[in-house]
Parts: sequence; C-alpha cells; structure tokens
Amino acid sequence: MSLIVQKYGGTSVGNPERIKNVARRIAEARKRGDNIVVIVSAMSGVTDNLIKLAKEIMPLPNEREMDVLLATGEQQTIALAAIALHALNVPAISLTGAQAGIVTDGVHTKAKIHNITPKKVHELLNQGNVVIVAGFQGETSEGQITTLGRGGSDLTAIALAAALKADLCQIYTDVDGVYTADPRIVSGARKLAEISYDEMLELASLGAKVMQSRSVEFAKKFGVVFEVRSSLNDNPGTIVKEETKSMEGVVVRGVALDKNQAKVTLVGVPDKPGVAAKIFKALGDAAVNIDMIVQNISHGSGAPQTDLSFTVEKADLLKAQKVINALKNKVGLRDVITSEKIGKLSIVGVGMKSHTGVAGKMFETLADAGVNIDMISTSEIKISVVIDLAKGEAAMKAVHAAFIG
Repeated sequence: MSLIVQKYGGTSVGNPERIKNVARRIAEARKRGDNIVVIVSAMSGVTDNLIKLAKEIMPLPNEREMDVLLATGEQQTIALAAIALHALNVPAISLTGAQAGIVTDGVHTKAKIHNITPKKVHELLNQGNVVIVAGFQGETSEGQITTLGRGGSDLTAIALAAALKADLCQIYTDVDGVYTADPRIVSGARKLAEISYDEMLELASLGAKVMQSRSVEFAKKFGVVFEVRSSLNDNPGTIVKEETKSMEGVVVRGVALDKNQAKVTLVGVPDKPGVAAKIFKALGDAAVNIDMIVQNISHGSGAPQTDLSFTVEKADLLKAQKVINALKNKVGLRDVITSEKIGKLSIVGVGMKSHTGVAGKMFETLADAGVNIDMISTSEIKISVVIDLAKGEAAMKAVHAAFIG
C-alpha cells in the first residue's frame, strides 16, 4: 500500500463538474489500495474575487484580515471535494491547514512553514479516510490564520509529502506538464519529460505559472521528487528531480515571461554609504521582495547623486511606494517613478554552465526583433532581461525559436 499526495489547482476544481471529475480520479487511485491525501486550491477566480472585494473597501487592506478572508476560498473547496467523494461512497474528511498541523511564522500573506505535525492526518488515514487538506494556509503557534502566498497550495502539497514521507507526490494542473515555454503563447513549445529542481525553480520564479517557486525550493531541500501532470487527461507528466549528467547537454531548457513585474526608479539618490542599505532594509521589513536592481553611475556637479532602479511584483507596488514615500525626505530622494508596463523575459538551463555565447545570442535575437533591453540579471543557469511589456510575447516567441526551435 502506497501513500500518495495529490494536489489539484484552481482550474482543476473550477466548477462542480470538475470537482466531481477530481473525486472520480481520487476514487480510482483509492481502489488500487493506496492511501490518498489531497491538497486543493480555491476554485479558479475565487481568490481574485475576494481580493477585489477587499480592495473595493480599502486600497491597501490590513494583511491579517486578508489572510482570514482568503483562507475561506480553500475551505469551500475541501468541503465540496469531500461531499463529491461521499457521493461516490468513498469515506473522506476535510481539514483546514491548521487542523492538518501546518504551523507557520507570522508574516501575513507570505507566511513560511515552520513545521508540520501530521498526527491528525495519520489518524484519519488509519481510519480508512481520504484526507482533503486546504492548501495555501496554516496557523501560527499563537493561533493566527496565515496564508503562504500566491500558489501556496503547491507548497502545502510538497511540505506534507515530505512530512508524511509519501511514496509519490503529484501536482495536478490544467496543463500536461512543464513546457519549454507557455504553450498558450508559443505554439512550438514542447513538453519536458524531466527537469531539474534548479531549472524548475528558476522557471517558477521567473513567471512560468506551473509551480510556486518556494514549493520547488522545499522539494529540493527535502528531496521530494514530484510529477506535474494534467487533471483533465491521463497523459504522463513532467518529473521534477535532482540534476543528472544528461541534463547538462541541453543549453536552454525553457523560456519564461513574467508579466506581473513593476519597475521603481528612485531619482537623485545621494551616492554615499548606507543609503541603499536603508532603502532596501525598509522594503525588506515591509515584506516587499526585490528582484532586479540597477544603479547608474553618479551624476551632478554638487554632492554625488545616482538613480536606482529595481523591480517588484505588481501586487507589492503600492506597498513599495508607501515605504519609499516615507523614506523620501529622510534619505533625500528627488523623485520616484514607477511603471507597470514591463515584462521580464528569461532563459533557463543547467547547460549554460558549460556553454559560451548564450547571452550574446539572446541579445542579438532581441535586437533583430526590435526589442530594447532595460535591465539585465544573470546567474549560472539563467539570463533575465526587463523589456517593454507590449513586446513581451513577440520577444518570447523569437527567443524560443532561436534556442529551442
């Protein structure tokens, strides 16, 4: 008898018929004699609607109350999934993240899992139940409801698979697996049979919407091999695992376009020690994640000044502006300019470590496509550029054709 953790995303449980379909899939797995723990997301659109409701009342709602509000989305789904299994005469019981023993820190809307004590899950499995757990949420040791950030149900699934020592972890979504690019944008995108944790982590953090990046980090740390596959068919998916020698032969594994980035430029920043530290510490204290940073050469005839640009997620832009405005007079900034009309285009591949000329080829391809580069960031296995959002999809297609075909 195997213990299988299955996670179903918002599209997979997007309406009653799809929830029934998920229940049938779970029932078939249970017929084979396996113990099943299921993690579900909120039904597609529910979380966005809850955020919209809150922002109609207040543009920057209190984060504790947002967690209380958003956690209700998954709680609807766990109950409906349990009811769908009951209709098939399959014993099932739903648990919130807190009831499943998921303990987090106190950072609201982006909490990190501190530990999991799955005693209740084991008890219910031993009683013959399918256990359905609400993804995306947990509880602090003081009893505060928290959420794990966008895509947090993936993290719940991987973390529970590790805590339960599951034999298999399956991430069900609305696509067949991990592709070389978003197949809805790039018609020639190909499904990958396997991908390394590092490549998947980069793609996830760079805008590929298949997995939440923190869940991949967790899987790598605890050695959780998992499969990304579709809930709408029985096709084999993509296995995500430790890097192997054969993976190094592929220079570029995938191309990603992140449309959810915003750029902040601080004009006239005093160019002296400690100013940048003060700015980024304040942003960090406000739980604003910074991605790319570019600082220009000092300018001005008096005290040296510089311009400092960085990118954040669009959802964090208002928060970042609030932090910067509070600092403006303290550090002596002249102006703050923001833009949401940017995209971050990236190529990823462990093969980049042993191949030269990759950056030159990418930049030449973009130049030929008439795409200007605003910012550049690199790592051993990744090159990212910030470009005009309006040219993002065309740029993605051109780069995919150049490297993958």
